[in-house]
Amino acid sequence: MSYPADFLIEHGLVIDGGGNPGFHASVAVRDGVVEILRGDTSEVSARERIDATGKIVAPGFIDIHSHSDLVLLQDRHLEMKVRQGVTTEVIGVDGLSYAPFSDPADLAAFARQNAGIAGLPGEALPWRTLGEQLEAYEGRTTVNVASYVGNTPVRINALGWGDAPADRPALVAMRAMVREAMYDGAFGLSTGLDYPPGSHATTDEVVTLAAESAKLGGSYHTHVRYGLGDTYLDPFAEAIDIARRAASPLQVTHFSRNARATHPGGAQRMLDLLTDANESGVDVTFDIYTYEWGGTRLSRLLPIWAQVDGPDAMAARLTDQDAMTRIADEIEDSAAARQYVANAPFSDLRLGNLTDAEHRHFEGRFLSEVVVTLDAPLGRVLCTLVRANPAATFTRPSPHAMTLWKFVCHPLGMIASDSIFIGAAPSPRAYGCFTRVLSEFVREEQLLSLPEAVRKMTSLPAQRLGLSDRGLLRTGQVADIVVFDLGLSAAPASFERPREFAHGVEHVFVYGQPVLRDGMMTGRTPGRALRGPAYGRNPSSAFIAPLPSPATA
Repeated sequence: MSYPADFLIEHGLVIDGGGNPGFHASVAVRDGVVEILRGDTSEVSARERIDATGKIVAPGFIDIHSHSDLVLLQDRHLEMKVRQGVTTEVIGVDGLSYAPFSDPADLAAFARQNAGIAGLPGEALPWRTLGEQLEAYEGRTTVNVASYVGNTPVRINALGWGDAPADRPALVAMRAMVREAMYDGAFGLSTGLDYPPGSHATTDEVVTLAAESAKLGGSYHTHVRYGLGDTYLDPFAEAIDIARRAASPLQVTHFSRNARATHPGGAQRMLDLLTDANESGVDVTFDIYTYEWGGTRLSRLLPIWAQVDGPDAMAARLTDQDAMTRIADEIEDSAAARQYVANAPFSDLRLGNLTDAEHRHFEGRFLSEVVVTLDAPLGRVLCTLVRANPAATFTRPSPHAMTLWKFVCHPLGMIASDSIFIGAAPSPRAYGCFTRVLSEFVREEQLLSLPEAVRKMTSLPAQRLGLSDRGLLRTGQVADIVVFDLGLSAAPASFERPREFAHGVEHVFVYGQPVLRDGMMTGRTPGRALRGPAYGRNPSSAFIAPLPSPATA
């Protein structure tokens, strides 16, 4: 490195992200690259010096599951993430990537369907391919952006919004779309096997697409089919089977024991399932958020058949009296509804993103309260809310509080927020997930060592993605850096007050530029669109294997 350095971070304790014990050194930054300097640096020339005495200097954190896809087009600084030390957002998860789309009308409908998860800009989305989408972030956001390609848009392009099985021509077309997305910079294939129409994919169909991604260095990132079989181990066994047959690395996302589970099994057998798969040769890791509350779009509570054929078809069913009565009756008779006493259904489910004037005053209130206020059956209330507020969301307990620590502390696990930013009262995980690791799991409860905690937020997700120039704080690495005070780290965001900023992070650098300095946002947008392992390959020179026979596809 030539000097003077742009920045010299001195006297801090370096936790390099590799799980190694910390060491005292200075970190020089020039032209976006790191150099580690040991010993006396008083004579080192630098344009700016930062005294990190008593502070931790670490690689910037990588959030391997976020729903900031469209939020970043409206909130380019993402302050709630930067204040936790996050420097890279991974989008396109749960099968819900916003590219590729061959028909602009399908992209617009898809964006409306997911508006409660990833936002909805006022103007039409200008891209069709994943490469064009990534360009929309390049140098325009504070954080870096990496993306998976979701199976949902791929399936919509080939088969529409319905639940038709994929025939050989459709599989050939979908394989080609996955390849093109990988060439455009995707880091692999994602699925959300509870979200129609991506959930209509069979196991064999997903194997075919995951294998295409794996040939080009991608991984398989999955929100599993939670309703499968015993609803306990079977959903994850399917994911392992897909990865094994596709010869693909596997990332099981938001892996936890559900607080509302009806099966008797505990957390340890779930963890053992992944550990055994790993030991048998399947490259499997998982991620977990550090709060007990999850959330998603409210329409997910409707029967799957009611969601078939896309948001317009669902809206039509909700306005047809006979169809709505059938939907409402099925909700009333569902196992989920029967878990709750008759006078307080879904008493732990908080509503969000209610935009209809008639329902806006229910924002942040529990569904049980709304049922009582409207004096109507649960099923009819849900149908009414979704019909009038198609982008409505909910927050409720998800990971079991008693066993959450087991997943956070497991060596195969990494940290991911599953951030949803929309509505007045989202899950607090978007505002405190990473800082809670430091303040609660490391400092207060001492369940994790600091080096291991940092590894889970830096080099482990970088390794899963295949990012060779990030995730470690070593000479020659890209200067994505966080400087924080472990003693002051705090995540005040809670279920009651979910939009409280985290404390403790003093400086954040993205590609060598300060985006948080002395606790203040700088307004800079140096974020890069990161590209995956197949980016830039010449498709014409790549060997395309023939489609497997139906017996093995």
